[in-house]
Amino acid sequence: MANAFIRRLEQAGTLADLEQKVLLSLEFGTQELAAHQAIIGQQAEPVLCLMMRGLACRYATLPDGTRRIAAFLIPGDLFGPPAGFPSELAWRVGTLTRCSVAELPRPDLCMLSSYPGIKRALRWLMRDELNRARAWLLNDSQASLQRVAHLLCELQARLEAVGLAGQDGCELSLSQADLADAAATSHVHISRILQTLCGHQLVSLGRQKLTITDVRRLRDLAGFDPGYLAARRAEFEPDDLLVSGLT
Repeated sequence: MANAFIRRLEQAGTLADLEQKVLLSLEFGTQELAAHQAIIGQQAEPVLCLMMRGLACRYATLPDGTRRIAAFLIPGDLFGPPAGFPSELAWRVGTLTRCSVAELPRPDLCMLSSYPGIKRALRWLMRDELNRARAWLLNDSQASLQRVAHLLCELQARLEAVGLAGQDGCELSLSQADLADAAATSHVHISRILQTLCGHQLVSLGRQKLTITDVRRLRDLAGFDPGYLAARRAEFEPDDLLVSGLT
């Protein structure tokens, strides 16, 4: 999945051949994790990790014990707070499916930031995450049907960008409970929403699988504009928060 990481970084602009070779030459120590397993706990030491395979999420456990998912993590995503951030402020990160995760030594990432194209892309990754966080916040104001449709559209668009989904649809290993916790709705209500989407032939449900079957119509329903996922090239220059936090 090093190629997924390269495709993720190249959303900020094309990397030079040398930069791609450097990324492909990195040797990641990966760990295989089962579904529904913690990757980063609330009190864990801050680490930087790379999603190699599978689907994970950032989440918080609310005072009443319920889980709220705040972001999905796909292959090619980096996650974990920059150095210097208090670990108690970090969201937990956990797997939703079987995952391969690589821990990235900070010296390696500092070395990567010496390459202009990679440095630009690392800045862009931080900005992209902020854009998606804003979109999720705005999406919370929509009705639950549109809210769920928007989450599915974003996930499809992001997977397509790294070569893991087609533009006409994709198969997702998401449970109804995962979607409910991402959409801030009940597990009973999410079942009704998915049945409505199935009735309109926008998605189909299988055993532990949800398939988006009509991307265009689902986007129309959600009012989904993928423009916030296509924002390129951070406008701020060298010593930004992400790169300086790696030192």
